[in-house]
Amino acid sequence: MRSRSWMNVLNYIKIYWIALTLFTLAAVTALSLWSPGNLPSVLGSDKHHHIIAYAVLIFPTVLRRPRHWKLIILFFIAYSGVIELAQPLMHRSAEWLDMAANVTGVLCGLLVSELIRKLEFLPQD
Repeated sequence: MRSRSWMNVLNYIKIYWIALTLFTLAAVTALSLWSPGNLPSVLGSDKHHHIIAYAVLIFPTVLRRPRHWKLIILFFIAYSGVIELAQPLMHRSAEWLDMAANVTGVLCGLLVSELIRKLEFLPQD
């Protein structure tokens, strides 16, 4: 049996996907370029943070499935590479393993969204 509150949350995400995605993109960008000494201490490894951030970033887009959602996925992957290239300019180190973690996060967000869609937790459009 589907939980009504989860369906409401998923519908909210589906309706406000653009705002949620832009907010998450701004947060990911800020945290990625922030001086490492000023970042808050959070449980988990750096790579776990990358995976979670990019999974959360892509989740609303894949859940909503706008017209060019696959291009948005490719944009976020390319964007993660640009962030890695920009980090040395902000006195941070560029790590290609971070980009690999970002791509893993995008794939995780995609898989979770697909699973939710397959299990029909969302009403059909």
